[in-house]
Amino acid sequence: MPKVVHFEIPADDPERAVKFYEKVFGWKIEKWAGPIDYWLVTAGESDEPGINGAIHEKTNFKTVVNTIAVESIDKHLEIIKQAGGKVLIPKGAVPGLGYVAFAEDTEGNAFGMLQSDPSVK
Repeated sequence: MPKVVHFEIPADDPERAVKFYEKVFGWKIEKWAGPIDYWLVTAGESDEPGINGAIHEKTNFKTVVNTIAVESIDKHLEIIKQAGGKVLIPKGAVPGLGYVAFAEDTEGNAFGMLQSDPSVK
């Protein structure tokens, strides 16, 4: 069964948001070395329940977005369309991680999907 594995917090000023979440919750937040401005959030120890996430500039999304792990993004994008949802951002590669896509449910809520594949370049 697919499960939520990641959250993303959009921010007008990501560096300000990083300072806020570090101060309020003690989260460990580091800037990602990838091609976009993206700060990775470690929100607890790996042996604790919960998920980690990220902070990014408010460009594509204005609200918190949860990402769900799936075996096949292509399959789930078809199911989403059949169920009345919309594809917001089609499947794209993230080197070393896999593939991601973003969709919207029938109520207007955005969510992401991750198909893990560390061999993606």
